[in-house]
Amino acid sequence: MARAVSASVGEQLSAAQARRIALGAQGFGRPRPAAPGRRHLVDTMGRLGVVQIDSVNVVSRTHYLPFFSRLGPYPRDALEGLAWGKRPQFFEYWAHEASLLPLSTQPLLRWRMEDAAAGVGVWKGVARFLRDHPALMERALTMVAQRGPLSASELELGARGAGGWWGWSEAKRAAECLFWTGRLTTATRRATFERVYGLPHEVLPPEVHGAPTPSREDAQRALLRIAARALGVATERDLRDYFRMAPVETRARIAELVEAGDLVPVTVRGWDQGAYLDPGARRPRQIGGAALLSPFDNLIWFRERTERLFGVRVRLEIYTPAEKRTHGYYVLPFLEDEAITARVDLKADRKAGVLRVMAAHAEPNTTSDTPARLATELRLMAGWLGLGEVAAEPRGDLAPALESALRR
Repeated sequence: MARAVSASVGEQLSAAQARRIALGAQGFGRPRPAAPGRRHLVDTMGRLGVVQIDSVNVVSRTHYLPFFSRLGPYPRDALEGLAWGKRPQFFEYWAHEASLLPLSTQPLLRWRMEDAAAGVGVWKGVARFLRDHPALMERALTMVAQRGPLSASELELGARGAGGWWGWSEAKRAAECLFWTGRLTTATRRATFERVYGLPHEVLPPEVHGAPTPSREDAQRALLRIAARALGVATERDLRDYFRMAPVETRARIAELVEAGDLVPVTVRGWDQGAYLDPGARRPRQIGGAALLSPFDNLIWFRERTERLFGVRVRLEIYTPAEKRTHGYYVLPFLEDEAITARVDLKADRKAGVLRVMAAHAEPNTTSDTPARLATELRLMAGWLGLGEVAAEPRGDLAPALESALRR
């Protein structure tokens, strides 16, 4: 059960209330649909506002996982169709990081495309490359216009893998600069996850491409409203991180939203920063359910907020040398009701048809039910990934109990 929040300025929330509001806003605590499909994926994207993309595929590429965490085993090709099909409802841009977003958000990010072209802030390198290689840019645009959508490997431009920018070729750098400035967009993705670039007016629906461009201030306020709805209750830093906005602009827009009644200032016991409540948020009395979380899931991607909400310190160890890792390479925290109770380092062994738990670690909130509930969720994930078995390696303090639960 849940009731609408009716908060006055200065209302104080307990840490548990804030956590439930945050979980509810992110779509947890609701029964999973019996047969999730396109409508549920669209609804989930609308709730989250943005889903991070990452190419690491040791379990599954991360953009598939937030939908699984909330909906259960949905058809993966349904998401691919919504993102990269003939009639997409999502588009790609640099929002949180590289991200999928609802098409309606595209006009709200045009100010960022303008910043990229002008070299504002973090975009200085983009503007410099554009300025130093004008002929390369025009050639890339001409090739896409004449031949239709092309990948960077199909753009016959300049040196290949010339170093810098992750060893990208000049063609890749040119295509990405044009993508960041909005002059190219993602038309589709290949089976190898290679991005294929197209002209925005040929890829985006006319009602999106032709939509008026809002002012910078209006767009930023709209993005912060989306962030507030997705977070439920959040500090200024939480709101700013959701779409990676600048501190000064974020503070100015938040003040405007508070004045308009679109954000309600509150305090949360135990938080060392003031917070803002989405006035349309709901306050669940309890949150039930279980979910494996991608390390890039919206709920936990801002590590400071994760520690504040759950008392758990989550760190990405992909780039940490193996001998220095604490929990493993690709670690998924396990959300059990209102707590993170375990972490599992997972690997999809597609050749053997096995989801391998390389290590399993307990958290202070682990309960006697955790191994069995975790085993159930791992079996569900394995089936969704097309793997016939779950196997646990004897690493981590939760491994023996998990292995026993998997045998049962």
